[in-house]
Amino acid sequence: MDRRSFLKTSAIGGAAVAASSIIPACASSKDGKKAANDVALNISFQEGIAPGETLAEKLDFMQNLGVVGFEPGGRGLKGRVKEIQDALNGRNIKVSAICAGFSGFILAEDPAVKNEFDTTMREIVEAAGELGSTGVIMVPAFNGQKPCMPHTMDTRNYLCEELHKLGEFAKSCGTTVILEPLNRKEAYFMRLVADAAAIARDADSEGVKAMGDFWHMQEETSDYGAFMSAGKQYLQHVHIASRGNRKMPGENGEVDNYVDGFRALKQIGYDKYVSFECGCGGDRATLVTAAVNLLRAQWEEA
Repeated sequence: MDRRSFLKTSAIGGAAVAASSIIPACASSKDGKKAANDVALNISFQEGIAPGETLAEKLDFMQNLGVVGFEPGGRGLKGRVKEIQDALNGRNIKVSAICAGFSGFILAEDPAVKNEFDTTMREIVEAAGELGSTGVIMVPAFNGQKPCMPHTMDTRNYLCEELHKLGEFAKSCGTTVILEPLNRKEAYFMRLVADAAAIARDADSEGVKAMGDFWHMQEETSDYGAFMSAGKQYLQHVHIASRGNRKMPGENGEVDNYVDGFRALKQIGYDKYVSFECGCGGDRATLVTAAVNLLRAQWEEA
């Protein structure tokens, strides 16, 4: 066979292979879209989001709005387990993640500070397990926490080793630890969702997961790509706020668009919580309600 005949035959064969691979994909796209549309948006509030003077009043507001997750802070959580359990009894609201609350930090060079982290973090993890929480959110180190281990591969390896031990402990308690990437103004270490997911993977424990925060995800080139980089295996929690000044979603107008990220969440079958972590620039009851309605509309659009 001469060169011209070979190229002609190869082109025809390649086109046939391409067509055969495209047809099944097209045929299944409707099923994929239907499956994505079946994924529910599970909205969660941190404790300070809903209006109300007491926890019961806050939960009443959340229940009336159809919010199904409650994200308490971790500080003092051990002493609040029964209070929270009693408050949630008979409601269609569950504890989502626990927002930090520990002392010290995992990458501290000072052994006393690292020991403080180990002790307080494990106490919160135990309480999270009792509450049926999806996990305890943690940041390896904020910019202001010093002395801190340097940003090197040795530090990353050390972090993965320490997270493996912590993750196995969390798993034994029926929960997880959740790595939160932050923007560069707040943390030098772990700024992308993909970074957090890769560290969770290398920690080699089912008890170590990752999360994304729409506010901190200004570091990302794509909300869609960020969530897809973690996938359902590692993505355990999501925080949300307005994208201009970290107020209620919708307070910053058109920039508060989460459709791209929501589309990824639906496609991976994300079944955990999207939790409000934000301030409020006006009447809380009005703005919170509007924010929830906005997220539901954008979820439907996604």
